Amino acid sequence: MNITQIETNLIKLVEAIDKETFIYDLLLAYNLPKSSITRLQKGNLNLSKRESEISWKKKLLFREVYDQDLHLAITELTKEAKHDQRFIIVTDYKALLAIDIKTQDKLDIKLDELNKHYAFFLPWAGMEKAQHKNENPADVKAAEKMAKLFDEIKKDNPDTSPEFIHGLNVFLSRLLFCFFAEDTDIFDDSLFTNSISSHTQADGGDLGEYLDRLFEVLNTDKKDRKDIPAHLMEFPYVNGGLFRQKIQCPIFTRRSRQAIIESGELQWSEINPDIFGSMIQAVITPEHRGGLGMHYTSVPNIMKVIEPLFLNDLYEDFEKAKGNKKKLSELLNRIAKIKIFDPACGSGNFLIIAYKELRRLEMKIFKEGGLMALSGISLSQFYGIELDDFAHEIAQLSLWLAEHQMNVEFFREFGRTNPTLPLKQAGRIVHGNACRLDWDNVCPKKDDDEIFILGNPPYLGARMQGLDQKNDMDHVFSSDLKKYRDLDYIACWFFKGAKYIRDYNARLAFVTTNSINQGQQVALFWPSIFNYGLEINFAHTSFQWKNNAKSNAAVVVAIIGIANKNQNHKKIFSQGISKTVNSINAYLSDGASVIIQTRSKPLSFYLEAYKGNQATDGGGLILSEKERDWFIENHPECSVFVKSLIGSQELIKGISRFCLWLEEKDKEEFSKYPFILKRLEVTRQSRLSSPDKATQELANHSYRFRDCHQTKTTSIVIPGVSSENRRYVPIGFYGPDTIVTNSAFVIYDADAWMFGTLTSKMHMLWLENVGGKLETRYRYAKDLVYNTFPFPSVSNQRKEEITQCVFRILEEREKHSEKSLAQMYDPDKMPDGLREAHRLNDEAIERCYRSRPFESDEERLEYLFKLYEKMIEEEKEKNTLFEKQKKTRKQ
Repeated sequence: MNITQIETNLIKLVEAIDKETFIYDLLLAYNLPKSSITRLQKGNLNLSKRESEISWKKKLLFREVYDQDLHLAITELTKEAKHDQRFIIVTDYKALLAIDIKTQDKLDIKLDELNKHYAFFLPWAGMEKAQHKNENPADVKAAEKMAKLFDEIKKDNPDTSPEFIHGLNVFLSRLLFCFFAEDTDIFDDSLFTNSISSHTQADGGDLGEYLDRLFEVLNTDKKDRKDIPAHLMEFPYVNGGLFRQKIQCPIFTRRSRQAIIESGELQWSEINPDIFGSMIQAVITPEHRGGLGMHYTSVPNIMKVIEPLFLNDLYEDFEKAKGNKKKLSELLNRIAKIKIFDPACGSGNFLIIAYKELRRLEMKIFKEGGLMALSGISLSQFYGIELDDFAHEIAQLSLWLAEHQMNVEFFREFGRTNPTLPLKQAGRIVHGNACRLDWDNVCPKKDDDEIFILGNPPYLGARMQGLDQKNDMDHVFSSDLKKYRDLDYIACWFFKGAKYIRDYNARLAFVTTNSINQGQQVALFWPSIFNYGLEINFAHTSFQWKNNAKSNAAVVVAIIGIANKNQNHKKIFSQGISKTVNSINAYLSDGASVIIQTRSKPLSFYLEAYKGNQATDGGGLILSEKERDWFIENHPECSVFVKSLIGSQELIKGISRFCLWLEEKDKEEFSKYPFILKRLEVTRQSRLSSPDKATQELANHSYRFRDCHQTKTTSIVIPGVSSENRRYVPIGFYGPDTIVTNSAFVIYDADAWMFGTLTSKMHMLWLENVGGKLETRYRYAKDLVYNTFPFPSVSNQRKEEITQCVFRILEEREKHSEKSLAQMYDPDKMPDGLREAHRLNDEAIERCYRSRPFESDEERLEYLFKLYEKMIEEEKEKNTLFEKQKKTRKQ
């Protein structure tokens, strides 16, 4: 359902309000399922027992109010909400008040004006408006107007052929230019909108023909125009290629013609091209309708890329050149030669902001030097690649509009400027697949060029890629890297970018998922980058990148800048603080280019970690708590055959599960019980039906798990996956009556001090930075995390100190035994005693590394990396000495 249909539905609703059905009619207006509405009205979907009140979980809490002030009523009702309702609504059928609980937006209107506020309840229809810092209301209004216009045009033009869709994209970009032009003195004021209003029929029948002719006029120099009506001669010559292509205008109706006129009545001079392009892209691309602004990259985030990439350096040179006209002129010449290249440019946000910032710096240089000149920066210095056809068109349009805005600023400051019309070439924005195109052809490199590559390429983790993305990965990596299929899709851009900039006066910086700097991806990918003679010259460490678009969960990203190796200091930005360092490693930490490689044996510990036992039983050997209780109640002598079963979920959430744990020596005894035999038959049949030959052979031993490991004393159990929100991974300590499944890792017969080491902040930092992620959750890996964790040799006295800390942690857990570990380790609800016990444990562990306390996590991580390198080097020396001694003995 589109916006126009919703608005129409609401008009009908307010024209004939029925109090008995009003709230149901309102929900239906947004195309919520009729079956659900029926259940809400007549069935059990309404969670409220109060008359004249509707409570629909996650959707709304509605109440009719007649004897109370509506504002007081909605305040009270909001406090009563307890089912995550998105909207709270009260009405007396004269006025309507509503609150959007997610955004905290409020609605206070006369009921008969409801149709004018259709956007408020759009989340019911699956459409969210993203809120951005410093968001311009004019941008939002423009996006809504254009969405309505698009819906109207599509309704009357159902053609879905690629040719028509491309033509429609071009047509809409021309409309946007005309709207903007008539409000910013490119055209005379309101020239475009008034010409449509005055010279086309109200039914829209002749509008397409009129626009075809107007677009042709805009592409014709005035001296070449012949037999043109006077009202069309008022339009200037635009050029620049925007109106060059012949396209077929869509069919128009009275409503779509009126939608164009209404769109033209907005104040387009107030609309920012950098945000505008992305918002319109989200409106017009159907698959992005889930939220306006999904692809919007805010100006502050763009500045996090362009400032350390090139802008800060330019401003440093500007400061040094002040008072020296020769140096100022040299800086102007340098800026006029810079090339900016975004190989995933979308609707051009990064290019637009980079262009504006360069123009503003240029103006400051002119002013400082008292120089009299026009801008030397041209759009031809800006390059891009974009796969989406409409975004490609919008990127070019937005650059033209940004140029005009900066010309206006320049004129305001200096009283002169370059003319906006006729339009110049809007950079080189190529429509195509950046993974397949030769970047040297898109942005050719010349000897005296200075090139900066930047952007926010698509992320897509290895398991989320479709066939097209996998083919792109094959194209980029197949001849250079092994196991590249385990890399994020964004690695394509880093790899092609690295090849492009090596041995050349160029640098790059991309916004990226932080997973490319974690886990196995580091060892798979970054050595190839460093082998090209490149290094990370700046980085913004992990931060959340999110907006309010529907189903758009926060993505954890980093920003990574890469350059050819040099002696310059590097910058690490973390939580708003900048740190100058000599080098940045692949984990975005201060230090040399260390790569943590998987190991088969632990670097620090004497005990190995194992994956728990895999059952491969078809459910035959696993018992629920209810099944266990029934079996033991009827056969108490069989309790010896039943043990607790712990995996990641059971450990963290406190879920009780059990298993049959049977041994060969007891076969005669347990075979007496039909319940056991029945369960073993389930396992046998499941294994026989497996396509795996080894599993089929296991059918002969249906009484046991595929793996049969059990501790003799105590085991440390580490969940395979844990929430990234927890300060500590909640690990467990269990005796021989508990069997660990393969969803967790286990260290058998472990000492208590090892528990303290593995539940410490130091180990958490290692896991967070070296381990991989499952979505955003921590994913433990013994070969990459446990086996590589650097922990120094410690005395028995220090081990005893840690052991006492462990007992304190376990005692504090026991005080809250009614809670699961998930509840106890919730960072906002962690019991104070448990929090203090972990703090004391952390201090004890850190004293094992050095006597002086660490001041930050960055310092802790830096120390761990250096210790890792030292221990690896010592291990190599030890192995070398051993081999020499072995060789000597043979001789």
